[in-house]
Amino acid sequence: MQKLTKAEEEVMQLIWETGRCTVSDLLEKFSEPKPPHSTVSSVVRILEKKGYVGHKAYGKTHEYFPLVEKDEYGKRSLTEILRNYFDGSVSRLVSHLVEDKKLSERDLQEIMKKLDEKS
Repeated sequence: MQKLTKAEEEVMQLIWETGRCTVSDLLEKFSEPKPPHSTVSSVVRILEKKGYVGHKAYGKTHEYFPLVEKDEYGKRSLTEILRNYFDGSVSRLVSHLVEDKKLSERDLQEIMKKLDEKS
């Protein structure tokens, strides 16, 4: 699975959120200032070439839909972040999140509960 650029990931997030959609449907979801139709169309075609999106044609209209699940992409992205920035160490990642106050005490309790369930 190829890595997505920031623009590709932004459009992909909208596709996951919307489900089956046209480029015009996606444009409606963008906040102002909205990108040009041609830009969004180009990004969607790139996502299709990369295997993230499929389409069905209805005459000149194309309806796009996700081929890759958001969860699957998230898992692969997290694995890359772990490998590239935390030397593959989950404990280093969690320590970083705790130090930056990104994890609350409640979050940590939920993590501990999940660990206990796995044991």
